[in-house]
Amino acid sequence: MGLGIRKNDTVVVISGNEKGKRGRVLAVNPKKQRITVEGVNIIKRHMRPSPKYRQGGIIEREAPIHRSNLMLLCPKCDRPTRIGHIFLEDGRKMRRCKKCGEVIE
Repeated sequence: MGLGIRKNDTVVVISGNEKGKRGRVLAVNPKKQRITVEGVNIIKRHMRPSPKYRQGGIIEREAPIHRSNLMLLCPKCDRPTRIGHIFLEDGRKMRRCKKCGEVIE
């Protein structure tokens, strides 16, 4: 089950408290259908000092958001769009913007 959204894509939040925010995809979890987006859905975690968090304390970080609340931002037309697929002449399957028809790399 592919999500259509990949790491380093730019997405827009279409519903929830963070509606309208744009960000870059940091991580994708296809099994749980959740995506972590840079600067979106910030949570605070009380962390104990550890090798990763030397000082500990309250750490702010991004929490994953469900994929149904996100839409891919087309790099050409700069609008949120659904993703279609197209087969190129050499047989590769590529993502395509449903609004402007441009192939998304």
